[in-house]
Amino acid sequence: MADLLQHVRESGFPYPDQLIHLFVGGSELHGAKVHGTDDLDIYGVYIEPPEMVLGLESLPHFVWSTAGNDRRNGPNDVDVTLYSLKKWAGLACKGNPTALHFLFAEGALRNAIWTEIVRNRRVFLARTFVKPFVGFADDQLKRMTGSKGRGKKGQRPEIEEKYGYDVKAAMHTLRLLYECKEILSEGTITLPRPERDFLIRVRTGKYSMDKVVAMAQKLFVECEEAAKSSSLPERVDRPAVSRLLADSYRQAWSAG
Repeated sequence: MADLLQHVRESGFPYPDQLIHLFVGGSELHGAKVHGTDDLDIYGVYIEPPEMVLGLESLPHFVWSTAGNDRRNGPNDVDVTLYSLKKWAGLACKGNPTALHFLFAEGALRNAIWTEIVRNRRVFLARTFVKPFVGFADDQLKRMTGSKGRGKKGQRPEIEEKYGYDVKAAMHTLRLLYECKEILSEGTITLPRPERDFLIRVRTGKYSMDKVVAMAQKLFVECEEAAKSSSLPERVDRPAVSRLLADSYRQAWSAG
């Protein structure tokens, strides 16, 4: 935890003592990290002070990288991505896969407020999340096949030259679809992924692009079927989420 907090402090984030959740994300979280190729991705949630919620100014999220905006991240770079509790909850309630990981990731902080949120995490879930998961996976698939353009930071020419196509995008495509099936069927996302050995094989070019596309198409169908039979509610329980957030903010402010 000390190392992660030190990186957060070095980033210039103004409220390190208000963090309620902090963890390592990215490929390391999924169990698909390949040595010497990935940066360190740090994610977290904080409760901003009352004046930043009720006053004129606000800080819904904070993003920082040692790579800056001019180059792609390398294996020695650090990314810090932090969200206010309200901002994170809004993303989670929309079924954003990255935001949902927060509910299932083992944190470096032991905080009673976040423990209570995790205890009630089912109120954040809905069967309609099939749409954002499938959408993010389809986006990765299109980047892999070249049918969708990529920004400067999304280009991986060295990977494409080595393997013939973007195997990292291939891994993320299948990883998202496996997560989609699991959350719809079981109401959880296992981290690191049970398929991590397979995902590493995908990421290291053990499968052709055509094979990956075929596997993805099969998983797309399975995700849609999982949504139809899911025991999750049709919609997120937004009133319950709002009560949980209000209680969390009151608890944090009264302690401060």
